[in-house]
Amino acid sequence: MPAIHLGRRPLSFDDLKALRSGKSRLTLSPPAHRRMRGGLEALESLQRGGKAIYGVNTGFGKLCQVRIPATEMSRLQTNLLLSHAAGVGAPLPADEVRLLMALKAAGLAQGASGVRPALAEALCRLLNAGILPEVPEQGSVGASGDLAPMAHMSLLLIGRGRTLDGSTGTAALRRAGLKPFSLGPKEGLALINGTQAMTAVGIGICLDARDLLVQADVVGAMSLEALRGTDAAFSARAMKLRPHPGQAASAANLRRLLAKSAIHASHKDCGKVQDAYSLRCMPQVHGTARDAMAYVEEVVLREANAVTDNPVVFHDEVVSCGNFHGEPVAMAMDLAAIALAEIGALSERRTARLVDHDLSGLPPFLVREEGLNSGFMMAQVTAAALVSENKILAHPASVDSLPTSANQEDHVSMGMTAACKARRVLKQVRQILAIEALAAAQGLEFLRPLKAGRGADAAYRALRRRVGPLERDRELAPDIGAAEALLARRGLADAAEGAVGTLR
Repeated sequence: MPAIHLGRRPLSFDDLKALRSGKSRLTLSPPAHRRMRGGLEALESLQRGGKAIYGVNTGFGKLCQVRIPATEMSRLQTNLLLSHAAGVGAPLPADEVRLLMALKAAGLAQGASGVRPALAEALCRLLNAGILPEVPEQGSVGASGDLAPMAHMSLLLIGRGRTLDGSTGTAALRRAGLKPFSLGPKEGLALINGTQAMTAVGIGICLDARDLLVQADVVGAMSLEALRGTDAAFSARAMKLRPHPGQAASAANLRRLLAKSAIHASHKDCGKVQDAYSLRCMPQVHGTARDAMAYVEEVVLREANAVTDNPVVFHDEVVSCGNFHGEPVAMAMDLAAIALAEIGALSERRTARLVDHDLSGLPPFLVREEGLNSGFMMAQVTAAALVSENKILAHPASVDSLPTSANQEDHVSMGMTAACKARRVLKQVRQILAIEALAAAQGLEFLRPLKAGRGADAAYRALRRRVGPLERDRELAPDIGAAEALLARRGLADAAEGAVGTLR
């Protein structure tokens, strides 16, 4: 596998995508090694002066006034990992665990944590060997970063904890020919302080949202054709009057997807003046979500390349700062949830129009022999249920705070909560779009032999290769699952792009 050398340049989204999928190795570059040695030597020099240094010769949190003798410093760091591994809930998936391990190694590699290069190298070895710790997703309030998740991640280094495949830490290290790492001063604290867990989840959301937002345009184009709408509202001249970049990109996609439509030509003189907002305003709603996610990407990429440890080490002093506070990521994740929820809300409204004979002119619930068959009746109900849940999940977590650590941490970010909520919203929006894609394809069946625009028709055909038309009632859950899997693989966008070129 190709290697990413920490410390040579900032991590890019391409790097993060490769690390997330396990398609890159991680190594420590010579410049990073030198920076880490410099930070370690500075900390050792300042420590010899006898000054109290948080987390090195003191306790943690409210116990920071307790001085720790030099003979107990290593034990202090081990105890920190053990005591803070108090998370609960479902384990983070493998792709997120890979990212959080890589992000922690990248943060340490900047040399401001005062730890040995060997610590970052040990993390890289675990990652490269595919040894992934089991990390519960609940237990972080995003105050000193993601303490509980990061503690669970770090246990494997010292031969404790469990892996995602169910092995003990000791057994996993033995299989890989690795030995438990013996922690030095500050090394346990440097491992668990930081926002790497919420940032790892956030990076995954950003990468998946890129594909989902393009496919929202594709699915929306299919619905517009099935509902015999018009692309007039997506005029490039009209878009220039309100020059938001996301809106312009979405409108350009729709124009290309709908080009050369036989369906549109067939009703060109129908007399309809305007389409409903769920069709006409796709660029405005989809585009706003695009612009919001562009901001979210800026935040999480900046955070991926940041030092969120505490305290941080300079050549002449150790500074106890608040870089570990998760507010930047928390607020960005709340925005992501809101933006993606709106994509789902608009999609469900298009599905609702498709199944309503009075609005669509198509057979009721998109099936022949209505009454005997219920068609897509309950599929739209499922979409409505998911949209309703997304509204609840879109309530911001970052406006909440509950003091912890005996009121030492008296304002917290709830960043991990915000990230996990946004991740759930994204999955449910993909399911909502899957239902719409199925309904739109079914609507197009009733307009054949007329074909949709080239891009929309290519997407229709890609879906039909996996899910056939609904001739009579059948279980729709497997169809929804197949359509969702196709969206997760970017299948509809890829098919459309094969016909009309790259979509933005």
